[in-house]
Amino acid sequence: MKFQHVNNRWDDAVAAKLSPVELLVYRSNCLGADQRVTNTGGGNTSSKLVETDPLTGEPVEVLWVKGSGGDLRTARRENFSSLYQARLLGLQKTYAARADKGLKSPAEDDMVAAYNHCTFNLNPRASSIDTPLHSFIRAKFVDHMHPNAIIAIAASQRCAELTREIFGGEMAYVSWMRPGFELGLAMQETVGKSPKATAIMMGQHGFISWANDEKECYLHTLDFIERASQFIEKKYAANGGDAKAFGGAKFQTLAPEKRSEIFAAILPWLRGQVSQQKRLIATVQDDEKILRFVNSADALRLAELGTSCPDHFLRTKIKPLYVDWNPQTGDLAMLKGKLAAGLEQYRKDYASYYQRCRHPDSPAMRDPNPTVILIPGLGMIAWGKDKSESRVTAEFYNCAVEVMRGAEAVDQYVSLPQQEAFDIEYWLLEEAKLKRMPAEKELARQMVVVIGAGSGIGRETAHRLVREGAQVVCADLNEGAARAAAKEIMDKFGVGIGVAGTGISNCGPAIGLGCDITNRTSIRQMLDQVALAYGGFDSICVTAGVFVPSDTTGHIPDDKWAATFAINVTGSYLVADEAAKTWKEQGLRGNLVLTTSANAVVSKKGSLAYDTSKAAANHLVRELAIELAPLVRVNGVAPATVVQGSAMFPRDRVIGSLAKYKIPYADDEPTELLVKKLAQFYADRTLTKSPITPADQAEAYFLLIGSRLGKTTGQIIAVDGGLHEAFLR
Repeated sequence: MKFQHVNNRWDDAVAAKLSPVELLVYRSNCLGADQRVTNTGGGNTSSKLVETDPLTGEPVEVLWVKGSGGDLRTARRENFSSLYQARLLGLQKTYAARADKGLKSPAEDDMVAAYNHCTFNLNPRASSIDTPLHSFIRAKFVDHMHPNAIIAIAASQRCAELTREIFGGEMAYVSWMRPGFELGLAMQETVGKSPKATAIMMGQHGFISWANDEKECYLHTLDFIERASQFIEKKYAANGGDAKAFGGAKFQTLAPEKRSEIFAAILPWLRGQVSQQKRLIATVQDDEKILRFVNSADALRLAELGTSCPDHFLRTKIKPLYVDWNPQTGDLAMLKGKLAAGLEQYRKDYASYYQRCRHPDSPAMRDPNPTVILIPGLGMIAWGKDKSESRVTAEFYNCAVEVMRGAEAVDQYVSLPQQEAFDIEYWLLEEAKLKRMPAEKELARQMVVVIGAGSGIGRETAHRLVREGAQVVCADLNEGAARAAAKEIMDKFGVGIGVAGTGISNCGPAIGLGCDITNRTSIRQMLDQVALAYGGFDSICVTAGVFVPSDTTGHIPDDKWAATFAINVTGSYLVADEAAKTWKEQGLRGNLVLTTSANAVVSKKGSLAYDTSKAAANHLVRELAIELAPLVRVNGVAPATVVQGSAMFPRDRVIGSLAKYKIPYADDEPTELLVKKLAQFYADRTLTKSPITPADQAEAYFLLIGSRLGKTTGQIIAVDGGLHEAFLR
């Protein structure tokens, strides 16, 4: 088969080497790798396999099906639940008995708990609510996907008629029904009435297809999507294509530079507005496809209808906030005014939706702020608890836009009724799934800028903060080093990122940026880039610094003196002064942590400029704590000499220090060994006798950034191993 709208990733040579369960994982990965087939976290697959019962030793039919949560693209064996097929079928009698007594809805939810009693071989993976869809279709292999092209048909007013027109008897049809046991029974009945069918169109939802051969099942799935795609694109072209999409263009797109300028100006303020209950991280998207939609004549109408597929609105909410702003005016004050009014109305609408649709046992109303904001001329802003979630939110609304495009091309788009949408969004089973999720990490939802992250303390601090759930910007004068530090973090923590987002917003939990803290313009540009990437920031750690020793005569040249103060003192002030503008715009509490030094309170020969600058930095902490209160806490970390990994200790300085302190060394010794000798020398001068490492300093930054020391401001935390000369006196 040849496909134009999906990719055939099946490799017979690879498949031939796999066990039956491994082949299910392989099929799932192939399907999940193409977002035209299914979206992140969406869809599920299954295989009915003969296994050996661990208790009886007898062969038994087992349903292997993607379990609750997870993602087909990245799924592994452990992401699949395994259940006795005969026991699953036996649950139909239990369900019928309870439903006959008027307990249909409770019985529906009770069946999910009953799946635990069908578990094969103590598999701990929780079963999906879609398990009956796979069990009750008797074919050996089943795929349930959410492709945009199929959902476009499913979300059309004439869905049943279009299904027959496109697929004939090969695809049957069931009207919208909440996923679960009842839908599985309905599909079982539909299959019995449709002998030629190898798929079912699920109204408002997606489709399910099957076969008794694994590869055939995979190719069937692709073929149905291909046929739907071809049908839509033919109609789309006949109706005028992009030029007539969504009723044609109503607004014009602003130039890229102007879009970036406006986004940078409004995003921190907007982040503060939508983060009133919990902080959110943004993803900006302004590519051609999303701009085609937000600029269109029909965008407001379609946006207000909301999304159709349950997989979409669980992430994008029932509808986005569309801001009816004319970008050609370029009026930023007007835009903020419309956003403010739109947010207020959106919250009222959401509260009304909740009160109108709630049940006596419904969970409490969730955050009423939008997760998707659409602005003509600019694009889309998606929000989530972290960068990955906001990108997935953007991805899902892109899917919704494509569904609307297809549905409007072939017919008329219809959304899911609000009561049905509510019953999915506030389903007690969904609430239980949310409660099963691991607790958020200590710095979750926090965006932290680490300046000086290219090496040493800054690099270690960035890693430490990300481990606790923060999103981190690695900034450094050496942009290459900053990018390298960010890449290290991405390599460790970047798994699971969605694919939406353009430009700088197309990033993960870390990004590397250049910044010269002696240049106010450079600082502002960096902070604007942070806004474009994440929507704003919460905290800043300044670990950048410079040490210039006296020359052989003990003299500090004027330019070196000025450079030392420019970096160690003035630079921190400039960062604070520029960041304060953003903090005030956001209105969210934040933190600023500066790096001082134990040298700030210890007078000694040979480091006059450095020691004096660090003493000034100590007092800068106290002054800024007053200036930025109560919104921002300001503290400092005072390390003793950190040799390991420090950019301030290149080999020549290490050798100079070894010679100064008369520590034996050889010119041909490796730098690592020389560093170790010098670090131990400094350690021996402390009470703990242990070398001070970047990791020791990173722990202090973590404490000051988080809530553990939430009432501490204007203070300097010394991390010097117990340097008694630096004791306060």
